[in-house]
Amino acid sequence: EMSAISGLPLVPADKRNPMKTTTFGTGELIRDALERGCLRFVIGLGGSATNDAGLGMLQALGFRFFDKEGHEVGSMEKGIALCGALLSAISSIDSSSAHPALKKTCFTAACDVRNPFFGPNGAAPVFAPHNGADAVIFRTTGQDVSLHPGAGAAGGMGGGLHAFLDAQLKPGIELLLETLDFAEKIKDADLIITGEGKSDRQTLMGKAPSGILQEARRQHIPVILLAGAIEDAGILIAAGFRGVFSITPSPVSLEQAMQPEFAQENIRRTVEQICRIF
Repeated sequence: EMSAISGLPLVPADKRNPMKTTTFGTGELIRDALERGCLRFVIGLGGSATNDAGLGMLQALGFRFFDKEGHEVGSMEKGIALCGALLSAISSIDSSSAHPALKKTCFTAACDVRNPFFGPNGAAPVFAPHNGADAVIFRTTGQDVSLHPGAGAAGGMGGGLHAFLDAQLKPGIELLLETLDFAEKIKDADLIITGEGKSDRQTLMGKAPSGILQEARRQHIPVILLAGAIEDAGILIAAGFRGVFSITPSPVSLEQAMQPEFAQENIRRTVEQICRIF
């Protein structure tokens, strides 16, 4: 789970700069698993604090990156991990030193969004700015990730996994609902309540509430959406949610809103009020 390694909760609020954060730690964990004999990976891409197109991860797996003059960009030996700020300097990629077990490894990436690598809904405009990675990836691998659904997930991590490790990019919610046998579990339900941290138009780009809504609508079950913050409520209602509710009772700081006890009480109170209506 990428968010547990390279995720926002691990970075203090005053240091959340996607130009400086890296997926190197995710690559370290993959390398450790490879050396323990793991050959089948499912990687969750949600909650990333990074925007390096997954090149930090590849660096930890032995890939090397060079600028136009042939100087290495980032170095494991020097302790310089690749990050978003270094992407524009990369002109070529060398995979000759990549971990040998990668040749027989199968990767599946569970994407929480379906954004392409770049463009109006891509990694750069939606999550943070970076340039040039798509051209270098195409030149190196022959894989055009620019418009591939899910390539923009986690700051371009999906694109890096797909191009270099031949990962299948699948909507994470589809994998989850299949595993849970969700369609069977909700039969005869009268109401479904789901939620996420913040709900807006991105909710409909393959995130969990959207997948739950699609299956519920097939069975004609109403769905109510809860979130800590709400934007684009009209779009969410038009998509089919019966109601959209913020659990935050009054203006509070993000830190307070994310405290487990505070959030749990707000969820309990909001759900109780919804049930009173029914």
